[in-house]
Amino acid sequence: MALDMKRIEAGENLTTEFKREYTEEIKKTVIAFANTAGGTLYIGVNDDKTVAGVDDPDDTLLKVTSSIRSGIKPDVTLFVDYKSEKIGKATVIAIVVQKGTACPYYLAGKGIRPEGVYVRQGASSVPATETAILNMIKETDGTQYEQVRSLNQDLTFNTAKKFFEMESVPFGPAQQKTLRLQTTDNIYTNLGLLLSDQSVHTVKLAVFEGLEKQVFKDRREFSGSLLKQMEDAYNFLDMYNHNHGKVKGLFREDQKDYPEEALREALLNALVHRDYAFSSSILISIFDDRIEFVSVGGLPKGVSLDDILLGLSVPRNENLANVFYRLHLIEAYGTGIPKIMRSYDSCARKPELQATSNAFKITLPNRNTNNLNANGNGAILTENEEKIIALLNKQGEIVRKDVEVVLGASQAMAVRHLRGLIDKGAIRVIGGGKKTRYMKV
Repeated sequence: MALDMKRIEAGENLTTEFKREYTEEIKKTVIAFANTAGGTLYIGVNDDKTVAGVDDPDDTLLKVTSSIRSGIKPDVTLFVDYKSEKIGKATVIAIVVQKGTACPYYLAGKGIRPEGVYVRQGASSVPATETAILNMIKETDGTQYEQVRSLNQDLTFNTAKKFFEMESVPFGPAQQKTLRLQTTDNIYTNLGLLLSDQSVHTVKLAVFEGLEKQVFKDRREFSGSLLKQMEDAYNFLDMYNHNHGKVKGLFREDQKDYPEEALREALLNALVHRDYAFSSSILISIFDDRIEFVSVGGLPKGVSLDDILLGLSVPRNENLANVFYRLHLIEAYGTGIPKIMRSYDSCARKPELQATSNAFKITLPNRNTNNLNANGNGAILTENEEKIIALLNKQGEIVRKDVEVVLGASQAMAVRHLRGLIDKGAIRVIGGGKKTRYMKV
């Protein structure tokens, strides 16, 4: 097939480029053509359209094919054709590139980021913007987050390997492809990113004094592989899952604040079902009377809270759920919420589920804060408030200083606890100023 001399005579443009000789830069041009609208790269033609030819056509063609095959990902060779033609005494090589079907194509050593992805602008091959890269990925891979190719391809899996080894589940390249962490072209997906040590998503936990988000007692943020975040977050929750004893007859019965199964399932639900297309973290808030789990992403269309309570499951991240299933972290789809509810069968207060169009919230009540105050109005007392009431039962009346001593608290914190008990109708104030005293109602 003869070379198209009309294209050479027309000069460089969106789909035509000249190179005097072979250089590694040709990969950028091939990538740009494959990512844009296709085109032809001529080797042996000067910028002024004069034909110089190549000195050793066979060697040049070998370098070109080898460079394109090994230096561009995904494999673009199916969309590239090579032609060698004599023009007078000179030999010109034409590299004909079609628009590829797996955009974005990129330099193997740079990855899916602007310095590795090129597109055509006029007669030039230029780095693509991150927005353009994301649009190409969505156009090719669809919009389901876990299936899309990860922008970061420099991933490690130290934590994941540990979990797979503990469950005697193989975790080699073949298994990573089967589990959808990699594509068949050895490119990591966003699922691979989520399970890698480089995961960009986090879990934030906060412990609050009392029943409102006013005073922090502790806060943490866990990052890394979702498996590491799961382990770290559960250990933190367990640290605040206190054991309380109740005496029945001659025997003492210990009960943790929260059923361990409920904590586990609520955490797994937040990790497996959140919408990772958003950057917001999973938020876990620990109060004296409850723990709230809030994850981004509401219920799927057509699914109601009643459906969820019945065990209906429409997983947003099906491949991630499959990984957790393979690691024996979840038993089957749709069992988590019913397990949470069953773990509170013997409790007066039940877990609550709330959903908006963009968020899902599970609230687990503290089983050990069901005590009524002395006025019998059903208000829940915190652990520190119970200590104050116990002191009142012993002394009859107290002053603010007594609260500071028994709680090891500051003056401001002692006043806050006393005001909380007043608001709940559990205590009353006597006197004023320096002679202020407190008694039970």
